[in-house]
Amino acid sequence: MRSFDFAPLYRATVGFDQMADLMDRVLANDVQSQTYPPYNIEKTAEDAYRISIAVAGFADQDLNVEVKEKALVVSARKAEEDEERSYLHRGIATRAFERRFHLADHVKVGGASHENGMLHIDLEREIPEALKPRRIEIANGTKAIEKDVVDAKAVN
Repeated sequence: MRSFDFAPLYRATVGFDQMADLMDRVLANDVQSQTYPPYNIEKTAEDAYRISIAVAGFADQDLNVEVKEKALVVSARKAEEDEERSYLHRGIATRAFERRFHLADHVKVGGASHENGMLHIDLEREIPEALKPRRIEIANGTKAIEKDVVDAKAVN
């Protein structure tokens, strides 16, 4: 894989350092790409998403979901099993893991549920009112002129 040098981007722009850092993290993670546990990311509505992670063999108390520093961190650690079991074949991996998902601005975690060996995490983008588009009314030209005339009369 090619490595990219983002130094020219830092020298030529202001305020895009978060984007360059994100690209650095993504490219660094590609080298050591994790495949366990498998997961899906789906768009459930215009501003809603769901991450589904296959966590067969883990109980609710073994799983941990938290948000810190604009990242969703999902981790699991299996409690110690009793040594009395003797497996002929052990194909269900219950090894510890930690999976990070970097969240965009204004994306909030709505909740998590665990059913049928799947951990579902619902995400929602909540755009603040100040950033939503709003319609500006166009004033009639005569009203603006009349207001100026009235203000001028009040001053004299």
